[in-house]
Amino acid sequence: QLQLVESGGGLVHPGGSLRLSCVVSGFTLNNYAIGWFRQAPGKEREGVSCISRGNSITDYKDSVKGRFTISRDIAKSTVYLQMDSLSPEDTAVYHCAAMNTIYYTSRYCPRLANDYDYWGQGTQVTVSA
Repeated sequence: QLQLVESGGGLVHPGGSLRLSCVVSGFTLNNYAIGWFRQAPGKEREGVSCISRGNSITDYKDSVKGRFTISRDIAKSTVYLQMDSLSPEDTAVYHCAAMNTIYYTSRYCPRLANDYDYWGQGTQVTVSA
């Protein structure tokens, strides 16, 4: 059974940092691209970042470039999202998601939520003074 479990969310002051983790089970990161999405109250879900299954190609939403860093540890079956210089606008529930991309180029980094097949339950990130 494929599972994704997020952790690391919490309450942080503006300018602070958090590191989110997405632990996957039932599949290998060598075959799946992983994306991070977020949804704030009253807003649509939006893609934040993704990392490809091969060569660790990464992509970021413009508003988080230079502040967020996605990485992965294949041995630990974990994908991380390091978030620095957080602002209240980053407040949302953050989800990780997985897409099997073995029939695509290994550099493929899906951007759309509909591309992803498996989702975690999410972790709340609140940035407030």
